[in-house]
Amino acid sequence: MKPAVHLVSLGCAKNLVDAEVMLGTLLRAGHPIVAEAGGAEVVIVNTCGFIEPARKESIEAILRAGGLRGRRKVIVAGCLAQRSAKEMAAELPEASAFIGINEVPRIAEIVARVVEGLPAAANGGDPRVLVSRKPAWLYDFASPRLQATPSHFAWVKIAEGCNHPCAFCSIPIMRGRHRSRPAADIEAEARALIGGGAKELLLISQDTTWYGRDLGGSPGIADLVRRLDAIEGDFWIRLLYTHPAHWSDELIHTIAGCRKVARYVDMPLQHISDRMLERMQRETGGAYIRDLIARIRAGIPGIAVRTTFIVGFPGETEADVDELCAFVAETRFDRLGVFRYSQEDGTRAAKLDHQVPARTKEARWHRLMKLQQAIAAELGAAQVGRSLRVLVEEPGVARGEADAPDIDGRIYLPITAPVGEFAQVRITGFENYDLLALPAGVSPAVRRTARQAQ
Repeated sequence: MKPAVHLVSLGCAKNLVDAEVMLGTLLRAGHPIVAEAGGAEVVIVNTCGFIEPARKESIEAILRAGGLRGRRKVIVAGCLAQRSAKEMAAELPEASAFIGINEVPRIAEIVARVVEGLPAAANGGDPRVLVSRKPAWLYDFASPRLQATPSHFAWVKIAEGCNHPCAFCSIPIMRGRHRSRPAADIEAEARALIGGGAKELLLISQDTTWYGRDLGGSPGIADLVRRLDAIEGDFWIRLLYTHPAHWSDELIHTIAGCRKVARYVDMPLQHISDRMLERMQRETGGAYIRDLIARIRAGIPGIAVRTTFIVGFPGETEADVDELCAFVAETRFDRLGVFRYSQEDGTRAAKLDHQVPARTKEARWHRLMKLQQAIAAELGAAQVGRSLRVLVEEPGVARGEADAPDIDGRIYLPITAPVGEFAQVRITGFENYDLLALPAGVSPAVRRTARQAQ
């Protein structure tokens, strides 16, 4: 029997898709996949290297895997391995191999070599390091994939890599240049997922709005959305990781006209100050962003807009933060996240002057989050009494069109609603970023939520 494998995947959903391909490849090769590291002979840590806290979490996971009793083999994959394999190899003797993005489809071969005590690489350097300099791999529908999410929703990675020059970001270093999957291949995967019971397809990449531009005459993101919307079935399509520079009126009209597309958009803006956007090399300006949000909201009635901002970027002043807070108060985003700037080696921003102290970043983060919490409470109160269609995630917990998995709020409802199915509910209250609900037609007198049942 082939050795059992346990995999830990850290970071974003895009990284999770790579993990699912590794799991599917190993399963096809005959390896048992186990839920606990203690029952595995090989532990794979699929790392995240986006910002400093993610790197620390990845290193801690590697050390935990290496500290398990027994002679387990530890393989380090993912973004951090792609970026820093040589440095990690010098510091982490616990690991048997460090593999890059291009090596994902070869994971079964690499596991076999590691278990047999053979070097993962034969390149004249550290035999444990197997990392190609330029990532070029892109999974397709033919790639074996073991879905790690519940069957009622799935991440669909429509492209890989990024061509943007954002000064703060290391993703192009770790993931390479943008490369799109053919629309027919994405459609084939979508049809298979819907046929397998998926009620939601979440379209992801480093920039979903750049989709197709590298294929030469290929349909763009609006065409792809229309193509997926035409698939028979009752399901949501959710669009994440859109870049404000590449939105078009065509995309706005497409979302408005496609009934299966969730009235939700994830669009990281990062800042509103023209000076900061220029230093960040974001390819947008404050006036453009304001106009775009107005056009999206006017063209797609009821849409929920999610965004993220960075505070503490080099050179950011209190005046810049004042402008950002005023913009958030004025715009009233439905969902909002805030990152403290992380100085990343190899990025343009790492060399900029006027780096902001950690204490100042923290204060600015708290200021913006406090503002958004007040907005979220007002938006939550406005939902009370509304009827919503939700997707039941687990007993007593659901999500609406305005909520993506993991990053947004939840809707708590009676535990009798069937998991993995749509339900119609009436909002009865709110708590922080979450909502409380009852199935349509049910009296509050018989309300039992998952929280009350615990």
